[in-house]
Amino acid sequence: MDVPNTGLVSEGDKALFREEGYLVIERALSEETQRMLREECSYFVGYLDAQLDSRAASTSGITHRGKRYFIANRYRLSTRLWRFVFSATTAEICHRLLGDDVVLFHEQWVVKGAEQGMTFSWHQDSGYLKAQDPNTVHAPYLSCWCALDDVGERNGTVYLLPHSRGGTKGRIHHHVRQPGSNDLVGYRGDDPGIAITAPAGSIVCFSSYNLHRSGANTSDEMRRVYLLQYASGTIASSRTGKRMNMNVPFVRDGKIVYDRARDTAERHGGFPSPANATS
Repeated sequence: MDVPNTGLVSEGDKALFREEGYLVIERALSEETQRMLREECSYFVGYLDAQLDSRAASTSGITHRGKRYFIANRYRLSTRLWRFVFSATTAEICHRLLGDDVVLFHEQWVVKGAEQGMTFSWHQDSGYLKAQDPNTVHAPYLSCWCALDDVGERNGTVYLLPHSRGGTKGRIHHHVRQPGSNDLVGYRGDDPGIAITAPAGSIVCFSSYNLHRSGANTSDEMRRVYLLQYASGTIASSRTGKRMNMNVPFVRDGKIVYDRARDTAERHGGFPSPANATS
């Protein structure tokens, strides 16, 4: 099936992404899709809470129970998430921004708890990859930050530094781990970044080289985001040559080639460890 071109990503959007690394597509998701994603999010947050309970733990990596959650690479545990992950909508965005060949690299829920949702420090997603593989050389991949709630400064939205302000075009900054939160920090300057204000159902697209952060959620509702990350090809370890994260074929030569049956069969091989984080 050919990737559609419905005008979801304009030529101006492509130019902004190429020069500054980001764009915002407002109200890209239907109400039905948003409802499905919220239901799935609720399930996976409960799933992780149960895992933490079984270990009598309140943290797991950069997840802090009740405050913020990063729940990665679980779409194969759902009977319906794949329809969105490999949808015509995501294919069109990826094709317009990455080109004719696309793989799913990573996917995760990023949730901030009501009234206590923690901030998340300035970082590049590729900075987390570089922390695992210091000699990595990879093209920037694409983050599709899908807002399931209206987002703004009050509930911990994402703040972005365009390439021209963050010095990130073609560059991965050195990141230092922050005690307590376990965040990797890649910027300590005084530029506050661009705070994204957008309605639920919007998709914020940015490059894995863009610096970004998020504020605290001081509202009385959770702030829920489903994050999808796609690459233009396999990203492999510089040490072993083995792929990092997921590498699920999605678009090849401008056509959607995702094979649900093959992907389901590979589920029994287990899940790769998450290598990324975003706000």
